[in-house]
Amino acid sequence: MQDYGLVSIITPTWNCAAFICNTIKSVQAQTYTNWELLIQDDCSTDGTDKVIAPLEDEDIRIKYEANLQNSGAAITRNNALKRAKGRWIAFLDSDDMWMPEKLERQLRFMVENDYAFTYHEYVEITEEGKELGVYVSGLKKVNTFNMFTCCWPGCLTVMYDVDKIGLIQIKDIRKNNDTAIWLKVIKKTPCYLLEENLGCYRRRKGSITPPSVTKRVWAHYPLFRVAEDMSPMIACFWTLMNVLGNAYKKVFYVKKYLPCLY
Repeated sequence: MQDYGLVSIITPTWNCAAFICNTIKSVQAQTYTNWELLIQDDCSTDGTDKVIAPLEDEDIRIKYEANLQNSGAAITRNNALKRAKGRWIAFLDSDDMWMPEKLERQLRFMVENDYAFTYHEYVEITEEGKELGVYVSGLKKVNTFNMFTCCWPGCLTVMYDVDKIGLIQIKDIRKNNDTAIWLKVIKKTPCYLLEENLGCYRRRKGSITPPSVTKRVWAHYPLFRVAEDMSPMIACFWTLMNVLGNAYKKVFYVKKYLPCLY
């Protein structure tokens, strides 16, 4: 296996004790072994720290840290990013999972093509880990306009080159804070799609994603108004553009299939 350098995996967590072991095991199963897993706990109250402790003790690549106080996902991601020592930054939320060859295949894709920012395809699973029959892809090349109109990458699919991008920090917004990171990175380089399923995104009942369509739409407003420091009028424009962009993505790039029932 070729060594492309250290990968820093950013894993914010809050009350995911029931899922985080599977997440960690999917990282430990990677065929590419030069990684550090930076778990940043936003003051969980469900014993997440006790679940992680034995795994951290047996694997020095797993590095747990808790925020001094509950701070929200944006600040939690920022804190983890500041801890990162790798050339490569990858993202994996604490209830999602990777396929074993995810890091190896994505790194090879980036190095061989000289890409600094990439994402890949993935499938969705239920809270219990069963396939939902949903396969998510995207544009082969995402430019600045594309990213501002739609969040093409799933968080668990993104990787970027710190040597070319630098340290990214975002403002404190409650939702879409991963997208806020992509909007910073896309201004420096396009994002390219690796057309392979390399991850599983878990759909959960306790997600902070707003349930109603109207609330989901306007959850994008702080992304542009606060994170991108736009005027109210311009922020409204990009929020509405996201309605069109996400509708386009769902029609053409989110495919349904018959899941295995065994």
